[in-house]
Amino acid sequence: MPGSTTSSGRRATRGREAGDKGPVWDWAAGHGPVTGAVSAATGAFAVATTGAATSMPPSWALAVGAAGAIGHTAAGLRLRNAGRTLAARAASWLVGAGWTTWAITHGPLTWAALGSLAAIAVGIGTAAHSTALYEEAREDEALSAAERQVARELSAERRAIAAEWVERIQRVCGISVRVLAVDMWPAGTGFTLDAELPAGGATYQQIRKESPRLSADARLPHGCAAIAHPGIHQGRVLVDVTTANVLEEERAYPTDYGPLSLHTGVPWGYRSNAEEIRTYLREQCALVVGPTGSGKTNMVHVILAGLARTTDVLTWVIDLNAGSAGLPWVLPALSHPSGSVRPGIDWLASTHSEALRMLDTALRIARHRKTAYQDLLARENTDLLPVSPSIPQIMLVVDEGAEILASTDKSMRLLADRLLEVIRIARAMGVRTILTALGATGSVLGNLMIRREAKVRVALTGGETEGMDLSKLFPDSRGLRVEHAPYKGSGFLATPESPAAPFKCWRILPNQIRNIVAATSARHPVLDPISAHAAGTAYAERWNAERIAWMHSSTPLTPTSAHKPPADAGPIRDGLNLSALRDRPDSEADDLARKLMREIDDHFGTTAEPTRPSRADRPPHEGLNLSALRDSPAHTPAPEATDSEQSRDKGPDWLAEALDAIESAGPIGMKPSAIAELVGKDRKTVRTALQAAVDRGELTYRENGPHSVYIHPDHT
Repeated sequence: MPGSTTSSGRRATRGREAGDKGPVWDWAAGHGPVTGAVSAATGAFAVATTGAATSMPPSWALAVGAAGAIGHTAAGLRLRNAGRTLAARAASWLVGAGWTTWAITHGPLTWAALGSLAAIAVGIGTAAHSTALYEEAREDEALSAAERQVARELSAERRAIAAEWVERIQRVCGISVRVLAVDMWPAGTGFTLDAELPAGGATYQQIRKESPRLSADARLPHGCAAIAHPGIHQGRVLVDVTTANVLEEERAYPTDYGPLSLHTGVPWGYRSNAEEIRTYLREQCALVVGPTGSGKTNMVHVILAGLARTTDVLTWVIDLNAGSAGLPWVLPALSHPSGSVRPGIDWLASTHSEALRMLDTALRIARHRKTAYQDLLARENTDLLPVSPSIPQIMLVVDEGAEILASTDKSMRLLADRLLEVIRIARAMGVRTILTALGATGSVLGNLMIRREAKVRVALTGGETEGMDLSKLFPDSRGLRVEHAPYKGSGFLATPESPAAPFKCWRILPNQIRNIVAATSARHPVLDPISAHAAGTAYAERWNAERIAWMHSSTPLTPTSAHKPPADAGPIRDGLNLSALRDRPDSEADDLARKLMREIDDHFGTTAEPTRPSRADRPPHEGLNLSALRDSPAHTPAPEATDSEQSRDKGPDWLAEALDAIESAGPIGMKPSAIAELVGKDRKTVRTALQAAVDRGELTYRENGPHSVYIHPDHT
């Protein structure tokens, strides 16, 4: 019937798009203008023919048409159709019913009846097409009106923000900008202003350096800031305004341990707008700076977690501090009962010799890849080795590696030379480094190779201002202040893709590390055969029992552990196992020798043993300065010395043990931290006592930055 011509042309379009091999008949779709008109005409003709043949009363067709017009009008009113649509549909029903009534009366098989039916069909189709277009236009206009209303509401808020900040930048910075857009952050933690700088040479740095004043003028919460960044060109500026401090809260490392790729980036944390940060390290090295207590160790674990999730990276870790950075990623695999879990890192070096072996292996791999993969480079038409799961990249993570590069110690210089050579020659062949440092100081950043290659830079502040010269680490970024990221695990991060800005690292716990090791075990790549051949046995035997025996030691060995006294030897003394402290019972041979010597003295009158010279008569530093011998009369202070002088010369009770330990360490000496751990005192107390010993000439202090040590004078 005519009422079936109300379908939208959109369904037909979707039907055509559904198939790529030809038209698809959609039985659920309604009629279009053409099919609806044809259906109405053929239906009217069938009713008229049947009615004429059966002598059906003509008024019945007219009654049905009137009922259809009334019903369709009611349905249209409920759907809020336009008046012209309601009129067209009602007219289609009434005209069709009128022709059917006339045809039943005079016969439908005449040329007049057929011609008039064809004309009515064309008219119905035209009217249906017109009304369908009109209804679609009304629908689009209604949607557009709603969107414009929302835009007007948002635009009003954004216009207010834009006007406020235009006036603020003019007042604080003396620059008249024109805000082109205000982008509200999805997390609701702030917004970004896209502004055009005025003519006359104004730059975004002029706004960036006034970040503290802008933040104070806007009354932003503590930890929030307004920081300017370069725009789409040098005449534009982006101003990120943080209104909610997401860096204050601690967020756990995401529990999604899905696969990653070096080419898609490795997540390291999140910005102040709560967006995840990804670093791209195919060609870049990285430098992570953070003082003690800033969360640097936690970030190292976050970095290792991201690398463990990748399918095209092998991670090698150097940590000369007993391998503490890499052990949590190795021990879960070594202690797994089935032995089928692979470590989260591919190699761990905790000693100078193992680190040297690792760096030499990396250099051999890089050099061999340069020649062995020439055909692949030519085929791929590139000068960068195509890193993939079959040819993985090697990431060297060196804890306190920047201090190794800045050290003047001979053994450390050997490591530093190897490390610098890796940084210098191995970029194209897929060997990159991530170094950590304790502070952004000139001694750390003085090496040109570090500044040039480490384009991914992180400064974890933790609120610490000493040794955190952000201008050295981010020379092109002014206006950065520690107060913008004062929380543990927070700081500033800069990549080649984005300038330095506040960020925070996730908190990762040991149970998550174990879960990541288990979840990513089957995902780790293996070293390609060409590189494995160049690596040789140094790499193939990295997990041999003798080379990882130190990882299984639950308690560290002490100097006296190899000479444990018997159970009946009396109380055990702390410190060195000195013969002067051993109360050994006399044996029969000792008694016999003593009697023989006494008889010789009685019969031959031999001279007595020479007396031991006093401390004042002996040359300085003669023999070992043993505390066990200091209780003899020759070592007691002079009677006229006062109690205060005795206390000053002797020092604390634990000083004797510390002096013995420093003496036994030889020319290597001991760090203040190691001495503090040995005697169970805080570093400040230990430093004060040791400095007093240096002033008395009992010790020598060798200044070497973080590797400074105390040495006994016998070994200087």
